[in-house]
Amino acid sequence: MKNYDVIVVGGGHAGVEACAACAHMGLSTLLITLNKKMISNMPCNPSIGGSAKGVVVREIDALGGMMGIAADHEYLQMKMLNTGKGPGVQCLRAQEDKFKYPDYMQKLLEKTANLEILEAEVTGIKHDGEIVNGVILKDGSEITSKAVVISTGTYMEGAILRGHKSVSGGPDGEKPSIGLSKSLQDMGLEIFRLKTGTPPRIKKSSIDFSKAVPQYGMEGNYAFSYETNVFKPLKEQVLCWLIYTNEKTHKLITDNLDKTATYNGLQTGVGPRYCPSIESKVMTFRDKKRHQLFLEPEFGDGESIYLQGFSTAMDEEMQVKMVHSLEGMENAEFLKYAYAIEYDALVPTQYDLTLKVKKYKGLYGAGQICGTSGYEEAAGLGLIAGINAALYVMGKEPFILKRNESYIGVMIDDIVTKGVMDPYRLLSSRAEYRLLLRHDNADVRLTPYGYKLGLISKERFKKFEEKNKNVEKAQEILAKIHLGSSKKVNGYLESKGLETLKAGVSGIEFFKRPEIHYEHICDLVPEIKEIPLDYTGIAQLEISVKYEGYIKRELNEASSFAKFENFEIPTDIDYMNMHGLALEARQKLDKIKPRTVGQAGRISGINPADISILIMNLKRMSKWNCLKNLA
Repeated sequence: MKNYDVIVVGGGHAGVEACAACAHMGLSTLLITLNKKMISNMPCNPSIGGSAKGVVVREIDALGGMMGIAADHEYLQMKMLNTGKGPGVQCLRAQEDKFKYPDYMQKLLEKTANLEILEAEVTGIKHDGEIVNGVILKDGSEITSKAVVISTGTYMEGAILRGHKSVSGGPDGEKPSIGLSKSLQDMGLEIFRLKTGTPPRIKKSSIDFSKAVPQYGMEGNYAFSYETNVFKPLKEQVLCWLIYTNEKTHKLITDNLDKTATYNGLQTGVGPRYCPSIESKVMTFRDKKRHQLFLEPEFGDGESIYLQGFSTAMDEEMQVKMVHSLEGMENAEFLKYAYAIEYDALVPTQYDLTLKVKKYKGLYGAGQICGTSGYEEAAGLGLIAGINAALYVMGKEPFILKRNESYIGVMIDDIVTKGVMDPYRLLSSRAEYRLLLRHDNADVRLTPYGYKLGLISKERFKKFEEKNKNVEKAQEILAKIHLGSSKKVNGYLESKGLETLKAGVSGIEFFKRPEIHYEHICDLVPEIKEIPLDYTGIAQLEISVKYEGYIKRELNEASSFAKFENFEIPTDIDYMNMHGLALEARQKLDKIKPRTVGQAGRISGINPADISILIMNLKRMSKWNCLKNLA
């Protein structure tokens, strides 16, 4: 019987990051997947990034993860979203090639030292009641390990739903994972049912694109990975298109709700709130005359068009009628019908902030088994679960990201503290310090951690430090230099159509003007041009100067909150007998077992009065005298 340090179950986006992290940290790692060819598959939209999600991919890369570099390889289209808004909500989104993305990732894994890949089905977890020590395969054989990461995605007891039909199956026509769910329940773990879905794929040559609005990518140096230095020009990027539903589409849906699993009683799992089926959108927003849909290519040179926004569990006949009701889609030919998929997941409040299952040492979860939705969320969880599984095996302290350090930290804290009722999706509004968690500064926030963990090379870390020094040097020059209202300066501003100076200002104050950009500064302050800054450094310099006041304010708020956030609660504290706490608060605190006072305050149903009582009880404990000044 072969033994490994870590076994990762499932080769989706979570499993890939988990196994790569463990292997890169020097541990013997086994990735077990049902089908090697489906590693890093994109069963839904082949895109990476989007609102908040794009920042997560940058965070994954800043920590030494895989998704960013793969997303930058052979993408179809790249654009920065929300450019008309502040940097706290700006993020990248790339349309990927459904074949080339997983192919590239699979090749990266094949070259990864310390990593083996096995095609098999896991049906059980080996354990002694307290400690996990391997997995059991469908054929009855066992493989031992010191830790296990479960990242089964939507495969666990998966069922494909269309109309009145429910068929056992996984995404993209794959087999489901059968048996593991029962094994986890037998271990005393709580399972719940979730649902997601995907829209139809349409033959490109059957669409009349003259009735659609073209959606272009962007010219410029845009990338998810800090290591990327080759960019695809706009002329080589593919087009996407925008169309809309109409009243005919909506009538077809409302008149035929009995033909969709979403409304006819077949569906039992809860679907994603922020990525609903088209029938859910129509029924929820009855006042809306139309909904946006996007036609997005799945391949650079293929016929498959993804009908973004048209996820449905209607039967096949109704799907054809609904699609044919759309302008430009009257003669659309189907390559794949839409479907909903139900699957089992673990109630996420059973995990701690390291993504370890609380009941068992050595057992971790990542991705949609944690109750999340989306490739990016899955990859972020996979990276953290892999890191912590490796640290556990190595006998080191766990790695936990705070809410003011990363979107990944926000996500993990949300799901394990508050739990989820439907598949969790990251949104920028979930982060209270989103101006600190920007696209441009992910490396500043996280690369030192990645280097300490052994996921960032010395060469990359040195390059990172040099960039930061150059940004600081540029800021120092701008703070010292004075720009007067001279003929030379104002003449330059007039030539660029910019407002002239009425009085002299410092370089920093001048740079804060919204219409002034890096190229203007370089023209007026030649010393800045001499400082070597790549596109990441330029973005960091510009945003840190222009938003200095807002950033300082959020830093102060985060620092003020840290006094609660950083005080850890003893793991053996007895909530059920804590004097003064309401029964509901006792039960919830006992179930979640929050790590800090700050986390306790975010538990659903725990109010400020409960926290005051908790702090009062902690003060009575001699080791918690340091809390005496907390309100």
